[in-house]
Amino acid sequence: MFYYLFRDLLIDLPGAGLFTYVSFRAPITFITSIIISMVIGKHIIKHLQKKQIGESIRDLGLEGQMSKKGTPTMGGIIILISIIVPCLLFGRLRNIYLLLMLITTAWLGALGFADDYIKVFKKNKEGMPGKAKIVGQIGLGLIVGFTLFLSPEAVIIENPKDLTTEQVTTIKKQQTYKLWNENDEGMSKSTKTTIPFVKGNNLDYADIVAFFGKYKQEAAWILFVIVTVFIITATSNGANLTDGLDGLAAGSSAIIGMALAIMAYVSSNIAFAQYLNIMFVPGSEELVVYAAAFMGAMVGFLWYNSFPAQVFMGDTGSLSIGGIIAVFSIIIHKELLLPILCGIFLVEDLSVMLQVSYFKYTKKKYGEGRRILLMSPLHHHYQKKGIPEPKIVTRFWIVGIFLAVLTVIITLKIR
Repeated sequence: MFYYLFRDLLIDLPGAGLFTYVSFRAPITFITSIIISMVIGKHIIKHLQKKQIGESIRDLGLEGQMSKKGTPTMGGIIILISIIVPCLLFGRLRNIYLLLMLITTAWLGALGFADDYIKVFKKNKEGMPGKAKIVGQIGLGLIVGFTLFLSPEAVIIENPKDLTTEQVTTIKKQQTYKLWNENDEGMSKSTKTTIPFVKGNNLDYADIVAFFGKYKQEAAWILFVIVTVFIITATSNGANLTDGLDGLAAGSSAIIGMALAIMAYVSSNIAFAQYLNIMFVPGSEELVVYAAAFMGAMVGFLWYNSFPAQVFMGDTGSLSIGGIIAVFSIIIHKELLLPILCGIFLVEDLSVMLQVSYFKYTKKKYGEGRRILLMSPLHHHYQKKGIPEPKIVTRFWIVGIFLAVLTVIITLKIR
């Protein structure tokens, strides 16, 4: 809103031009998001307590677990508001990527809210049926995949180093305002994405389906949509499983958000894209503004969610943040880096899958189920070993920082 207000102002207001710069709007968005989350968080928590919307906890024998019973849940509402409002204030709302991120936030927020509502108000501990959740996630994946396929603004320059000086000058002048199309300055639709530890650093989905011959490009986009659906579902569920200790999911997500913001910024800047020889994604600078709102929401939520938590995010928050991270990475063509960047989510996911699979296998073979971990997800295993909750969370954050730095390095410098 402010972007268009100050850009189109006829009066020469001192400082108005700052609102046209991402380098100004992103920090302001971050600060605003933190303030909103801290201010509304206090009131939302009181309202949740008044309505007795508390967490129902089953005794699993974990230290300090039962003391959390009755702690307000559905705190993800704080996160959603703290992301959406600053983006509406400071974002360039005609940008297709920002619109996709706002749709993702609202879509998965509504899905998570419905799940929490069933658990809390309908007294159904299972919440929304798993099939209904997956259908919702698949629906979002289809929207994202087909939008990136059909939108004339969703284009890239694969080899920015090949641009002439004149082309670069034109792009620098126009990239803030122009609606791009695939005929401009070597821009094109592309099914290429970034992969780690490989020379050239890129993979084209079209190469995987080359056996389709002249239809391989169409097949590549179908494969891209399928991958999009899978990544959104997996990352969303991974964040959901990680939300088991005070501050773990929020802190880990803030770290991931910082890494994504860096990659979005360099991908949207023609000078950096040329220097680093990475894909240039025009228009993705607005994702930096979104990432700032996302990080601010996470940090602000930690004010109330850090140990001992005053509120839990519930599925309203955890389903949303996982999907947000997935869609963000897909837009900037970095989705195949998520196993490294979201290593915490991945390990939590795998720990549950391995635990359940091994238990079923040993029960069938030996007549009694055996376990790999003391308890899954992984963070509960360490709780069972007697490690204090704040120490587990801090160590997971440290691992998350290591993985985020590694992801940025292998993306931008190791070719």
